[in-house]
Amino acid sequence: MGIALAVALVAFVAAHFTLVAGIARRGPWWRAPAALLVAPLAPWWGWHLGMHRSTIAWGAALAAYAIGVAVA
Repeated sequence: MGIALAVALVAFVAAHFTLVAGIARRGPWWRAPAALLVAPLAPWWGWHLGMHRSTIAWGAALAAYAIGVAVA
């Protein structure tokens, strides 16, 4: 179970940084640091900026990690 949790956490962090990088390129400059510090802002703004796949990956990785923590 430990390896699955680690993989889910790495996937979540990777999706989060992908969203932050996309927000930095497409949105106002101040949104990227805000999304980096306040995690739920990243998928919200990412979805509105058209980054649907990254947003879905973020949510799926978060769900996998949360389920893994709950089971462990």
